[in-house]
Amino acid sequence: MELNDLERQRAEKVTRLQEANVAPYPHRSHRTHTTAQAIAAFEASVADGSPAPQVTVAGRVVSMRNMGKLMFAHIEDAADRLQLFIRSNDLGEDAFNLLKRTVDLGDFVEATGTMVRTRTGEISVQAETVTMLAKAITPLPIPKELEDEQGNITRFSAFSDIEERYRQRYADLAVNREVREIFRVRSRMITALRSWLDSHDYLEVETPILQPIYGGAAARPFTTFHNQLKQNLYLRISFELYLKRLLVGMYERVYEIGRDFRNEGVSYKHNPEFTQLELYCAYTDLYGIMETVEQMLAHVAEATLGSRQLSFAGQDIDLTPPWRRATLRDVIQQATGIDYVAYPDADRLRTEMRQRGYAAASDASWGHLVDTLLGEAEPHLIQPTFVHDYPVEISPLAKHKPDDPTHVERFELFVGGMEMGNAFTELNDPFEQERRFVQQGRAYEAGDQEAQPMDEDYLQAMMYGMPPNGGFGLGIDRLAMLFTDHRSIRDVLLYPHLRSRDQ
Repeated sequence: MELNDLERQRAEKVTRLQEANVAPYPHRSHRTHTTAQAIAAFEASVADGSPAPQVTVAGRVVSMRNMGKLMFAHIEDAADRLQLFIRSNDLGEDAFNLLKRTVDLGDFVEATGTMVRTRTGEISVQAETVTMLAKAITPLPIPKELEDEQGNITRFSAFSDIEERYRQRYADLAVNREVREIFRVRSRMITALRSWLDSHDYLEVETPILQPIYGGAAARPFTTFHNQLKQNLYLRISFELYLKRLLVGMYERVYEIGRDFRNEGVSYKHNPEFTQLELYCAYTDLYGIMETVEQMLAHVAEATLGSRQLSFAGQDIDLTPPWRRATLRDVIQQATGIDYVAYPDADRLRTEMRQRGYAAASDASWGHLVDTLLGEAEPHLIQPTFVHDYPVEISPLAKHKPDDPTHVERFELFVGGMEMGNAFTELNDPFEQERRFVQQGRAYEAGDQEAQPMDEDYLQAMMYGMPPNGGFGLGIDRLAMLFTDHRSIRDVLLYPHLRSRDQ
């Protein structure tokens, strides 16, 4: 490793510790209390008049003040922050001087001593020993203030480079408590989703990530190769077709939470790998799934945030059911003035869109042009809205409407101006499914690289009989964006995909 000047200075302190027979990276810690537990124990002793507790605490040094024979430092762990009150008389002069010459901001230390309240009223550990647990070589990019014995204060800047924070998420988490809270909220959110589904008789399962045929969504896959089996395989773009096979196998309610992979563009709401929830329920349909989704997400909001009301991008949003239902046709017409049903072929719809000032790709199919128009309406869908009844051309796995064979029973859920999820009354007719696969194959040959490939095994499963059912897919990352009020998916992914530095 090539070290810069600051890192070399810190590395020299590692040598200084070793020369003093002090391990800079000892094998273990002997912590007895977290910082929060130590503070609570002290407050309890004050309340009942018992002796102040002896504690051993550990954490990262986040502030230091040297005052001759005194040193004040704050350490931080996952629970809280606590002051160490360090005196030369308590540690011994040699240990105190070694500590002053070797400890830096960012180091992990352990302190043993008695809990006290200092003259300024701050609860602290009056340290009898302070032990190095891990010497930090690279300084953390946090706002720092260092005061020397003469009272001179040196200030250091914060971690302000947003992209570098994504690249070095470990450092971002170390210095930004609010970033750590984002991922605690995300974890609570996923736990609440599981809890609701489990309590409603859904069975959590796992399906293959490596698949011989990808399907279940309109997306380009990542391709890999199995050396032993000499097979081309694909990273899954959806769980759908494998989960619905389980309905054939007599499970009635199944779900999976896991990673999907799509070889497509990167944006503020797209990442090549992302977390998805998919659920499938026998003997229901699109409308039953609507009720399931609004009840589930209202519960998750309350369990995660303590309320069904939240704020996102400056907008107040209420997740209390029932939610708005609106047809795709109405939503697009309200937003753009275009009634797409009046333009039943791609050329006519494309012409109308361009006349009204909307982008319309020359090679886009009629269904994809309709989807482009929905993109114009999406930012206006702030309150939770089920947009339903989609063209069959862009919904190859959904049942058509009984009174309109050109449209299917499908909805997309929009909240906060974002699509959050997708649902169907699922197609369970193997002959119609085969026709849809053939149509998708023609679309692929015509240049649509996101079209669904033929899946003979899925058709074979359907031939054994699949019960009528409804299914729903939810973007976990987008729900986390909503619950934490962040507009970029990168903010809610611990390790978002980024371009290489030379790009």
